[in-house]
Amino acid sequence: MKNRAGKSIWIYGSSAIAILGFSNVAHAEAADEGVSNDMIVVTAGKREQALQDVPGSISALGEDDLRNLQAQSLSDYITRVPGVVFNDYQPGVSEVVIRGVASTTYHEANQATTGYYINEIPLIEPGFPLVVPDVDTFDLKRVEVLRGPQGTLFGSSSLGGAINYVINTADASGFDAGFEGTLASTRRAGELSYGAKAMVNVPIIEDQLAVRLVAFQRFDAGYLDNIGTGEDGSNDLRVRGLRGSLVWTPDDRTTLSVLSMYQEYDLDDQTYVLFGPPKTFERSTNVSEYQDTDFVLHSLTLEHSFDFATLTAVGSYTEKNSDLAFDDSVFLGFDARTGTPQLSSSDGKSKTEYLEVRLASAGDHPFNWLIGGNYTHLKSSSTGGAFLEGISDYIDANPGDFGGQPGSVLAPGDFLRREVSSSDVKETALFGEISYTFADALTLTAGGRLFRYTSDPRLQFLPNAALVPPFDYQPGKKKESGFIPKFSVKYAPNDNFMIYGLYSEGFRIGGVNVYSAAAGTPLNFESDSTKNFEIGTRFSLADGAMLFDIAAYHIDWNDIQARLFVPVTFEAYTTNGGGADIDGLEMTVTLNPTKDLQFASSLSYNDARLSSLLPDSFAPGGGYAKGSRLPGASEWTLSNSINLHFDDASMKPRFSLAHRYLSNAPVAFGATLEKGDYHIVDLNAFINVNDNVELGIFAKNIFDQYGVLSAPFSFAGAVARPRTIGATLRFNMQ
Repeated sequence: MKNRAGKSIWIYGSSAIAILGFSNVAHAEAADEGVSNDMIVVTAGKREQALQDVPGSISALGEDDLRNLQAQSLSDYITRVPGVVFNDYQPGVSEVVIRGVASTTYHEANQATTGYYINEIPLIEPGFPLVVPDVDTFDLKRVEVLRGPQGTLFGSSSLGGAINYVINTADASGFDAGFEGTLASTRRAGELSYGAKAMVNVPIIEDQLAVRLVAFQRFDAGYLDNIGTGEDGSNDLRVRGLRGSLVWTPDDRTTLSVLSMYQEYDLDDQTYVLFGPPKTFERSTNVSEYQDTDFVLHSLTLEHSFDFATLTAVGSYTEKNSDLAFDDSVFLGFDARTGTPQLSSSDGKSKTEYLEVRLASAGDHPFNWLIGGNYTHLKSSSTGGAFLEGISDYIDANPGDFGGQPGSVLAPGDFLRREVSSSDVKETALFGEISYTFADALTLTAGGRLFRYTSDPRLQFLPNAALVPPFDYQPGKKKESGFIPKFSVKYAPNDNFMIYGLYSEGFRIGGVNVYSAAAGTPLNFESDSTKNFEIGTRFSLADGAMLFDIAAYHIDWNDIQARLFVPVTFEAYTTNGGGADIDGLEMTVTLNPTKDLQFASSLSYNDARLSSLLPDSFAPGGGYAKGSRLPGASEWTLSNSINLHFDDASMKPRFSLAHRYLSNAPVAFGATLEKGDYHIVDLNAFINVNDNVELGIFAKNIFDQYGVLSAPFSFAGAVARPRTIGATLRFNMQ
């Protein structure tokens, strides 16, 4: 019954869009053809297009938007996009969820459901993401958020959508330099947060060769108190990074670009709290649960314009590292044998090589096409284990309980459990799109991706104190191939109105469960996929003073890769099962009543529920029933902003008030705890001291809302950062 209601909402929403859109045609045709709005150019289709012309759901936050929000990371801006929820778990592994496509509010145990790219270069590997890059916003040109499956052009790990960071690259037209400094105070934090960021762009050969360098460091003061270690503000975070761009344009047809970047997250102690009345900012562990992650990217891009098409060739190498520790005694208590706490650790590394070559038609013609191919090669390895001080001596003192095996074999170095895993994944793919426009108004587009994956996993479970039989699981190469189609139809009779229909798909490859031997869970899990049916419209009224972007969708998610947990030990594993129906409506309205005032509002409705039983042998009744809401899939999200600027006044003051709301949603399948149901309000103000210097002040989470952001379990999770007040100084010299 619930599923039928969801489909009715989608049908009614689609009808409303069509009626609203076609009622605007007469007005659009009567509009002054000489009026033009600011064009936002995006690369969602692997070619530059005006956002207004893209037949799909896409949002773009430009450099000015990010500056006005005083944004530092994803948590500052991504939830202002319709249809997006952020599982703000731990820095470096927090995940963006688009249209409710997720099985956890924690870190996915396999590929993420959202793809991440920088200048269209993959930042996410075809396997478990050791690091989910949260690229610092300094010197970003824009952030594109593609809502809905993107499997045709972007491949796996885009079941719900994709994020494309677009950075400013070297510019040979002139010298440029900039600096940004930030100081802030967070309630409950015992010290100030700060940030220092700098950029310099230097032409080497005028209009031909230039280099651009960016460096930054940010310190976010901790606001949680660890009563176990006695550390106040224990979750201090340091973010450091470097970016370098070299661009050579030997002639007006050829561009060669080099991009390198490095970014690291050093977290002193995990950011989860233990829930319970009253609302708390406390945690309790015996040791600090540190987490250090980093990634490095090197890429080379060649672009050459022929008379008939543009050739693009991209090669990249990405390396990620992760090192973290947890205090298992939070869940298990002290071990009765040794009287000491059990600690767990994980150390991993991944290396991804990527090559893509594509050719896109040039010129303004009714017939357009794009064809390309890419190759991806991932090699990853990780070592995990559980440490218990004194267990080796205990084994030697009680040989009868351990089959006479010594502690040096079962628990060397007091590691009572050790796992080693590795993966070798290769993908080859051909993709393309063709489109034809009839009478300058109706455009039909068809696309597809033909792909082939081979994966070669290995899982070793070494001798252990629990006497679980050790093994070396090498199933050999697993192969998977398929075809991902995409179809769209767009009707745009003029520059002020467009309506579209879209069908697209996304997919993830399967994998191996690392902790299967200890947990008694399945060793393998298979791929899953999404199918998206969507209708939308974009139009403007009153000579561009009113802008509307509306979309309704239905998503079928099949063979869900669900992240579940073993009771008591809370070891995570992934299994396939069931499916989900997701129905939603997204709407963004932007009003510009005067040249000094802008109001923007984004509203989303999302009904994401299981369409059949999701098996879980550890759950009551053997699983989660049809109709259960997906974890973290809030039904309602709302974002509002008011921007006021006085460009003609002295010092050009400007102000912005931003509000966002997230309705409640379960944190996990079968959980009683819910995330969401809170309002966050931010205030920003700026003045121009002179043409080169800008001063800003901000207050984030003004009303100090205690919001649950993510929680793998009902008794522990991450909460919103308390009220933070600060100031920013920006300097730019051109």
